[in-house]
Amino acid sequence: MESLREVLKHPAELYYLVKLKMALRGAEKHIPPEPHWAFCYTMVYKFLRNALIFQQFETKIRDTVCIFYLVLRVLDTIEDDTSIPTAVKVPMLIDFYRQLNDIDWHYSCGTRNLDKVVVDKFHHVSTAFMELEKGHQATIVDITKKMGAGMAKFICKEIATTDDYDEYCHYSAELVEIGLFKLFNSSRKQDPIMEKLCGSTFIFYQKRDMIEDYLEDINEIPKPRIFWPREIYSKYVDKVEDLKCEENSVKAVQCLNEMVTDALKHAGDCLNHLSTLNDDAALQFFGALAVKGMGTLVLCYNNIQVFKDKVRLRRGLAARLYEQTKTMSDIYNVFFEFAYVMKSKVEMHDPNAMKTLSELNKYKKSAESLDS
Repeated sequence: MESLREVLKHPAELYYLVKLKMALRGAEKHIPPEPHWAFCYTMVYKFLRNALIFQQFETKIRDTVCIFYLVLRVLDTIEDDTSIPTAVKVPMLIDFYRQLNDIDWHYSCGTRNLDKVVVDKFHHVSTAFMELEKGHQATIVDITKKMGAGMAKFICKEIATTDDYDEYCHYSAELVEIGLFKLFNSSRKQDPIMEKLCGSTFIFYQKRDMIEDYLEDINEIPKPRIFWPREIYSKYVDKVEDLKCEENSVKAVQCLNEMVTDALKHAGDCLNHLSTLNDDAALQFFGALAVKGMGTLVLCYNNIQVFKDKVRLRRGLAARLYEQTKTMSDIYNVFFEFAYVMKSKVEMHDPNAMKTLSELNKYKKSAESLDS
């Protein structure tokens, strides 16, 4: 639950926080009794700030998404643990897909306690994985294999250019959405036309993550994780770590604004993708990620606190957004409102001001076209 101080600052959000809490408690009462499924669902509820975003799916899809999430969470944990030597990590990432059927596989790694638990007790995930439909298993294996290989590539390769940045996001995010599309489509949950736009929502959300997590990544021990492309940060500082130095605060904010603007270029495809969804549950699932991503970008834009502390969307606001974005019209309206707020933060002396405004004006046109 949000801290009491935050709730008092935003009392209108209390209703949504309580509703979310009660819904989560209700969902927890229906956790499957089998030990492996109980472990998997319990961990997902602990990991996600709003684990209810997939609760509206039918049981078969919900189980599959639960396992898909945990499998990729373990893959991310291996990638993110900078204490694992490269010579060990690279083959682990490449071969991890082979472990999904191995109930004896486990490992000791991770920088967070929850991550450590899932990796160490992966036999629960493997057991549940083997109970999924064969077609769903094949999709998860395929995506895990491709993601692991892509992550391994960038363990040994610097994210130097914006093309590198987009390629990394393909492996770490776009493939996830492609996998979800295949899982949903196999149960006739989606219109195949969405495949052409598939991936944009998760790329948008992933770039939001890498902006929001700058300080956490750069302070990682024993060595930093660097996802911001050199092509962007080198315009402002010599080393990406220098962005957090007080004397570079002006340049740091300018660099941050360029990173946010780069993320905004995916929002148009994201909205187009969402407009193709013909299933209410899928729309709310992907829509919740999209509006949360946009909200966080607005919060981060022109905000020096990104380099000083964790900047994240209030839990109460996230809960309200989830409740109030159930239709495509709702999503367009939220994007339009967030775009308006970000436009008010744009300072014309910022090097990317015109580009930022150009991206934000696209949402107004999208909202107007929906109303017409």
